[in-house]
Amino acid sequence: MTTEDPNSAQLDTPLKKLVGEKTAKALASHLDLHTAGDLLYHFPRRYDERGEHTDIRSLEVGEQVTVLGQVRRTDVRPMRQRRGKLLEVTVGDGDGGVLTLTFFGNQAWRERDLRPGRWGLFAGKVTEFRGKRQLNGPDYVLLGDGNGNGGGADADGSDGAEVAASEEIEEFAGALIPVYPAAAAVPTWVIAKCVRVVLDTVTPPEDPLPASLRASRNLSGLGTALRGIHRPGTKEELYRARHRLKWDEAFAVQLTLVQRKHRAAAWPARPRPRRDDGLLAAFDARLPYELTAGQRTVGEEVAADLATAHPMHRLLQGEVGSGKTVCALRGMLQVVDAGGQAALLAPTEVLAAQHYRGMLELLGPLGRHGELDGDPDGTRLALVTGSLGAAARRRALETVAAGDAGIVVGTHALLYEGVDFADLGLVVVDEQHRFGVEQRDALRAKAEQPPHVLVMTATPIPRTVAMTVYGDLETSTLSELPRGRSPIASHVVPAAEKPAHLDRAWVRLREEVAAGHQAYVVCPRIGDQAATPEEVGAAGEDGKRPPLAVAEVAPLLADGPLHGLRIGVLHGRLPADEKDSVMRTFAAGDLDVLVATTVIEVGVDVPNATVMIVLDADRFGVSQLHQLRGRVGRGSAAGLCLLVTEAVEGAPARERLDSVASTTDGFRLAELDLEQRREGDVLGATQSGRRSHLRLLSLLKDAKLILEARAEAIALVEEDPELERHPALAASVAALVDAERAEYLEKG
Repeated sequence: MTTEDPNSAQLDTPLKKLVGEKTAKALASHLDLHTAGDLLYHFPRRYDERGEHTDIRSLEVGEQVTVLGQVRRTDVRPMRQRRGKLLEVTVGDGDGGVLTLTFFGNQAWRERDLRPGRWGLFAGKVTEFRGKRQLNGPDYVLLGDGNGNGGGADADGSDGAEVAASEEIEEFAGALIPVYPAAAAVPTWVIAKCVRVVLDTVTPPEDPLPASLRASRNLSGLGTALRGIHRPGTKEELYRARHRLKWDEAFAVQLTLVQRKHRAAAWPARPRPRRDDGLLAAFDARLPYELTAGQRTVGEEVAADLATAHPMHRLLQGEVGSGKTVCALRGMLQVVDAGGQAALLAPTEVLAAQHYRGMLELLGPLGRHGELDGDPDGTRLALVTGSLGAAARRRALETVAAGDAGIVVGTHALLYEGVDFADLGLVVVDEQHRFGVEQRDALRAKAEQPPHVLVMTATPIPRTVAMTVYGDLETSTLSELPRGRSPIASHVVPAAEKPAHLDRAWVRLREEVAAGHQAYVVCPRIGDQAATPEEVGAAGEDGKRPPLAVAEVAPLLADGPLHGLRIGVLHGRLPADEKDSVMRTFAAGDLDVLVATTVIEVGVDVPNATVMIVLDADRFGVSQLHQLRGRVGRGSAAGLCLLVTEAVEGAPARERLDSVASTTDGFRLAELDLEQRREGDVLGATQSGRRSHLRLLSLLKDAKLILEARAEAIALVEEDPELERHPALAASVAALVDAERAEYLEKG
């Protein structure tokens, strides 16, 4: 085997120079691992211990797994349908779970190899046959006193990191056996061998953390940590390795955010102080309700930020219906009073049009300056979307460029060339996570000086997530609902177990419509064409039927349980003018039921809608369900949300729905959501699907560590803002949080 000179191999050395070309190609094509550093940062997903069990009973059919188990017995018998013999090997996990391994063909050597008592790692896809879990023809490696099968131990027969099938499995000599995220073509033991070669060959990298920080926080050196996470001798060694590498991740993210916040604080901005006799005061005087204490507090925070000579960078988070829009509008009016313009960027045309109409209604004559019934001291509103006709677009852009429109509401169309502002003073971004940093910067760039920025989200954010994802923003939170908002009752409807409950749900919807109210029916998919009831119920290859679709469900409801009701359809594939028309018709009360996708998830405000039925509710995320149900109960009548599912009692999907039904506390649900999905989706992985180096940190379990990293990052940036005295640290941060991942952090 040919490898690099130990003195010259570095983290950026290509793997083909270290483990052989064929193995390197497999690692690259199946796991996106190209360099020594990529492999060393491909951490084990778990560690098995010889003599301890893997919970075989928890394995799911269709899952690609690696199981540590002990051979219990072997059985050879002739095959019925063809010549040859079938070898069945029963593997146990020490806790009552058993798994059958099946091998076809005459392979007497396997029977000798897989003798009872042997421990091994077995990798393959879980299937089920006559009620028994099994792996068909799995790859495997035997531990301690023997060898693996040739196909598993030497996956591609190449040179490089593979060892001959006759050698001892050195990778698993310790008590803790690393199990890596793997692929069928690259099992975990092949990865372990490659890691051993790289650890023994590559020069340990320079430690980027300042020595004083390592000492004060009792952190291992980086080289020690990388060796310890892959080849730990003890649990204590593994803990110290993981703790150090988590620190690197948390510190890199916090340094990035603290640096961004530090730079933004140095930018100049035009102060927009509050006036006591302007539009804002007139607006407050005509509000038909009293602001909540939370809205008043947020108002003071925003007003103080706008009055400074540095740009406001504030996140406003609040439950669905907590009154964020009114807070944003009051800030916009303060900027208009100071001679500037404010722009609200919304993610969809439906939401932009609704914001525009809602603000016009709230402002009344104050928003119709220049019209017959307008207030001469008021301002004008402009709506800029991609579907505007040429004449309407030209008129809107003229009012924006001239400064006549003090408040501009729009979609991505606001970012295009040709949309010019006279004096853009404030940018409000609604549903911040729907926009990327380039889009926000494109709108910022339309101002002569950096404008003030307020970003809003109705998705409740746990504290550690806010600190890690929005750490460059000041945060305001609205936690109370305005007076007059009604409670929302939520119930799970187990359609498979109790079909009568689903029938009752449709009756309940009809009762609400008969009482003069309206309803939503939400489906996970748009669908291309109508389907028959048989097709809707048909199962796919995985045993699951496809998700229900708007195009399929709407006609079935119209001909069935909702016959005679006025039903509309809304989804993202409709032309913009048709979407707006449907929404207007529903808002006006001319439709009884709106069958829709999650296009209604954000910002749709129809106070007369009191009931929502979510079909295939288990196909939605926790936060998404919470957002959806916030569309009902927005008026004086109580809201009802029915979560329809075929998930059986005790299944994880059902437990998730039970949790949503049990509480309306969005922050508790946000934590639950985070617990139940991969945190890399929140923290590190990019939307383009690229690998992330941020993979150990848990935003819930490591809250204390994140707080400590935040404090150290603030102290270091105050002393050395651009990390000029810490070049190795700057390079490490750039590797862990590259430009694309930094954008992901801003997207949230």
